[in-house]
Amino acid sequence: MEERVLGTNGPAVSAIGLGCMGMSVAYGTPDDAESFRTLDLAAELGVTLLDTADAYGRGANEELLGDWLRRRPGRRERVVLATKFGLRHDAATGRVGDVDTSAAYVGPACHASLRRLGTDHIDLYYAHRRDPEVPIEETVGAMAALVAEGSVRFLGLSEVSPATLRRAHAVHPISAVQVEYSLFTRDVVEGELLTVCRELGITVVAYSPLGRAMLTGTITSREDLTAQDNRRRWPRFDEENLTRNMALVAAVRDVASRIGCSPAQAALAWLLAQGDDIVPIPGAKRRSHLTENAAAADIRPGPDVLALLRAAVPAEAVAGERYPEQALRRLGH
Repeated sequence: MEERVLGTNGPAVSAIGLGCMGMSVAYGTPDDAESFRTLDLAAELGVTLLDTADAYGRGANEELLGDWLRRRPGRRERVVLATKFGLRHDAATGRVGDVDTSAAYVGPACHASLRRLGTDHIDLYYAHRRDPEVPIEETVGAMAALVAEGSVRFLGLSEVSPATLRRAHAVHPISAVQVEYSLFTRDVVEGELLTVCRELGITVVAYSPLGRAMLTGTITSREDLTAQDNRRRWPRFDEENLTRNMALVAAVRDVASRIGCSPAQAALAWLLAQGDDIVPIPGAKRRSHLTENAAAADIRPGPDVLALLRAAVPAEAVAGERYPEQALRRLGH
């Protein structure tokens, strides 16, 4: 698979990475055996960027990856392992509660992740969200100390403002900013954030590049979501919004048919075409989904098709916020 470089001096990674969250949480019942087979296939297909976080299943997703790496000798050196810290869980509800990016928390969080992952270093370490009460200089300074001690190789931030990104990069080079980016969510990236990233040489790692599977065309109603599926709580998947959004997906499918691919592949190919500094990390918990996603790296839509895809999803036509209200409050600090 084609490779892209994270930041100006970061590691080379596959043009399409693998978001591992859904293997453990959010999208129904986990199936560790199938997750292992999916990770094995990722290695065969040349998908090298594996993305997780300590918040995914309260560490369960990191443990899954750690278990897989332990059972696959020699595989650790051939993947770029990315994880995140900063989202604490509420003891009573089990859900994500406070954001903690204090300097005192950074080190212990990192070393806990290292233990779960069964490795001596994290290739790319992100602050998952930012506590606006904690100066970003304090957080990144503590993260830089982890680089100095060899526990972390490169640093990233997730869902931060352009101003925060500039201040952070002045403390220590930031290699990647992880942010939601897809045909369904463009305004977050396209504008000042992308301008700053390109000025500073920072790669955009696009999570939810398929709109949480909306753009696959496989979700046609809320009945397609299990009772355990977190998307039932998200605005874009409520009954009225989903109906409106399905019309947009149908328009993407029509464009995809012109170039002989699936709507998911068209959506990923569109993202890849936005620049060599964009790396999508679609989630996949099944081999069939991974195979479909990885094949998008070989699709090269022309300018006319790219324009049609953008026009198929007018920004103002997407119905519903991308997160529930409480989660929205954690974004963009």
